[in-house]
Amino acid sequence: MAKSAEVKLAIFGRAGVGKSESTYRHQATIDDEVVSMEILDTAGQEDTIQKEGHMRWGEGFVVVYDITDRGSFEEVLPLKNILDEIKKPKNVTLILVGNKADLDHSRQVSTEEGEKLATELACAFYECSACTGEGNITEIFHELCREVRRRRLVQGKTRRRSSTTHVKQAINKMLTKISS
Repeated sequence: MAKSAEVKLAIFGRAGVGKSESTYRHQATIDDEVVSMEILDTAGQEDTIQKEGHMRWGEGFVVVYDITDRGSFEEVLPLKNILDEIKKPKNVTLILVGNKADLDHSRQVSTEEGEKLATELACAFYECSACTGEGNITEIFHELCREVRRRRLVQGKTRRRSSTTHVKQAINKMLTKISS
C-alpha cells in the first residue's frame, strides 16, 4: 500500500491561470506515494500582507511569468528575494514557469532568458500554456512535490541529528552532576 503525504504549494506571478485567488486540492501518485496537494493560485491579486501570509503557508512555490510580458518576468527576482527573506533560514523550494507558450508570436522573454534566470535561482524551469495545455503542466507540480519531499527528508535528518546532540548534552550534564 502506498504511503500518503500532504504538500502545500502556492502559485505566484502575474501570469497565473485564475483571475481571482483560488485553492485547489488534487491527489496524485508520485513515485509510488500518494500525494495530496493543496494548491493556492494567488492569481497575482494579493497585497503585501496577503502575499507574506501565502509565502509562510506554502512549502513549494511555482513562480509564473508571462512570456509575452517582460514586466512579469522582471518581477520574478524581487519575488524570490521576498520568499527567501520570509522562509529563511530554509531554502525555498521553487519552480520557474514561463506561461503562454502558445503565444510565441508575441514573445518578449526568450526561453534562454528563462533558463538563465532559473539557473541563477537554482531551480527547475518549464515553459507551458495553461490555456492549451502545451508543455507538461502536471510534471511541473509532480517535480515540485518531489523537491518538497527531498527537502523534508534533509531537514528531518538535520533535526533528528540536532535533537540527538541535545539529548547527549543533557545526559552528560546529568552524569556530571551525579559524579560531583
